[in-house]
Amino acid sequence: MDFSQIWEILSAADNVPIVGLLAGVGFFVWYGLRQGREMDRLAVRLAAEPELAKTHHRKTQPYEEGWEREVQVWPHLLKIEFLAAMIVTVLLLVWSLALNAPLEEPANPNQTMNPAKAPWYFVGLQELLVYFDPWFAGVVLPLLILAGLMLFPYLDASPLGTGYYTIRQRKVVLVSFGAGFSIWLAAIFVGTFIRGPGWMWFWPGETWDHTRVVFEKTRNLPEMLGIHGAAGEALVGLVTVVLFYASAGWAIHKLVTRTELDRRIYARTTSLQYLTFQFFAITLLVGVPVKILLRLAFRIKYVWITPWFNL
Repeated sequence: MDFSQIWEILSAADNVPIVGLLAGVGFFVWYGLRQGREMDRLAVRLAAEPELAKTHHRKTQPYEEGWEREVQVWPHLLKIEFLAAMIVTVLLLVWSLALNAPLEEPANPNQTMNPAKAPWYFVGLQELLVYFDPWFAGVVLPLLILAGLMLFPYLDASPLGTGYYTIRQRKVVLVSFGAGFSIWLAAIFVGTFIRGPGWMWFWPGETWDHTRVVFEKTRNLPEMLGIHGAAGEALVGLVTVVLFYASAGWAIHKLVTRTELDRRIYARTTSLQYLTFQFFAITLLVGVPVKILLRLAFRIKYVWITPWFNL
């Protein structure tokens, strides 16, 4: 195992933000879940979760005698924000002095970089291009992600969890956002630390061999099923996608209506809100990882093949 290469990759100026991102996300996820568990424990002890449809959300917040119901922005919030701004400023100052800017010499057409990687905030998108066509990975998925982030506040019918951390009252939201964010982080991590020359897969510690040649035969799902011809491939792909959406939608419905609280929140949700949530959840949270697993495990390139697009 080549530990020197691992250190060289981790310490590269381009990759330092990703290492910091992974460490920072891990810490704040732990801290937020810890705070949420504490508030859930308090809510259970004080029975601070009355009927959802009859009680204003401010009365459902975990509360203990002696606590202030409201605090002023000044000085409570602004003190924390000022301290955070000072810490970030010092961190960026030290960072800029300790690390050189990742600037390189002018492009040389006689010497192409291998691997040629996008900046760290786009390398996840570059990794998704391995599993999807450019029109889907580069256009449709980013638009769906942006649209989903804009729509989700309007799809959430629960008044609980406003102004305080909670896990028990916001399981669906936490799992949905956590799953989507984890997929994006995983794509960044794989694209940065796993993909080597030729965008080939190298495990951590495996030497990046620029002369390595890998012959991997990809197949389409209709081909694996013995279906040939444009009409047959399109029909099989369409049926597969419809069955996938139906089964995934049924499974997600069962998960989001497991508890009595979840069922009450579901009863407050309109059909348009729920169907929109299901579409984004199936497409982004289930469909993307399933297609990635199909490509990595079974070398399946396309599931649905049509004269206009492939998926």
